[in-house]
Amino acid sequence: MPKTKKKETFESAISRLDEIVKILEQGEAPLDEALALFEEGTGLLGACGKQLDEAEQKVVRLMKGEDGDPVERPFDETE
Repeated sequence: MPKTKKKETFESAISRLDEIVKILEQGEAPLDEALALFEEGTGLLGACGKQLDEAEQKVVRLMKGEDGDPVERPFDETE
C-alpha cells in the first residue's frame, strides 16, 4: 500500500525554500544537485502560492451593518 504524502505546512515549505536558496547561492552544488534543488524549489513556491491564494479567499473584514451589528464582508470590498 503506497504511503500518502502529508501536506506540507506553509511554514515548513518556506523554511525549506530558504535552505534551497542558501545552498544555490553558495554555488558549490554539482549541476545535477542544483537542478534538482531548483525543481524542488519551484514546486514548493507553487504550493506556497496556492496556500496563500486559499488563505486570501478566506479572509473577511468585519464591518458594522445598518443595525450596528457586525457583518462579514469580503476583505477586498470597499466601504
